[in-house]
Amino acid sequence: MAYVINDDCISCGACAAGCPVEAISEGANHYEINPDLCIECGACAGVCPVGAPNPQ
Repeated sequence: MAYVINDDCISCGACAAGCPVEAISEGANHYEINPDLCIECGACAGVCPVGAPNPQ
């Protein structure tokens, strides 16, 4: 299952910069992960300062 970003996101963009497949983009309220592109590597979770990305 793809990772998802919860409401703890502070929209810093660290996850998008750390994503090797560019599956993360800025959404209306916080960053979002495209589940069709996510390869479940966890890189986003590793760089997020607030732990917002999590496996679905």
